[in-house]
Amino acid sequence: MFFIHELNRTITLHPSYFGPHMRDYLIHKLHEDVEGSCTGRYFIICVIEYENITLGRIIPGKGDAEFTITYKAVVWRPFKGETVDGVVSSVNKMGFFAEVGPLTVFVSSHLIPRDIKFDPTSNPPQFSDNGDQIINKGAHIRIKLMGTRSDVGKMHAIGSIKEDYLGYDIPSIIGTLVLN
Repeated sequence: MFFIHELNRTITLHPSYFGPHMRDYLIHKLHEDVEGSCTGRYFIICVIEYENITLGRIIPGKGDAEFTITYKAVVWRPFKGETVDGVVSSVNKMGFFAEVGPLTVFVSSHLIPRDIKFDPTSNPPQFSDNGDQIINKGAHIRIKLMGTRSDVGKMHAIGSIKEDYLGYDIPSIIGTLVLN
């Protein structure tokens, strides 16, 4: 789910950057440091507004200055039970991995419907129901998140496609709806 959070960031600036364009450099450095990063609880998508940039505090003995920037950012936090769309990145007999934006989701073979089986003879590897459902690398799928785990700077999730309306090839569904 997407939220707007008010956050703080402390940026250390070398004296060579002091001057008339220092504020622009601080804002550029903020964007560069935080956009696309993971805090362990959520992903920072983009900075949308700067509330306040404090006066610099000189670090004794170094000459560098510390600035604290208060800003608002759009963040994405995946929740247990949330339904998300993703792209399959790898498939093996244990299940498959899908990329949902910056989040990596693993779907175990136990959380895939019984009629969709792993086909060991296919190249590339895939799960298939011997019909129109084929889950291979690059397939678009809909997943329900069963749980999330946080590491330093990363998040991972376990997902399921064992419920109704999950696991379908989304572009083909959209094409069918548009044609009818």
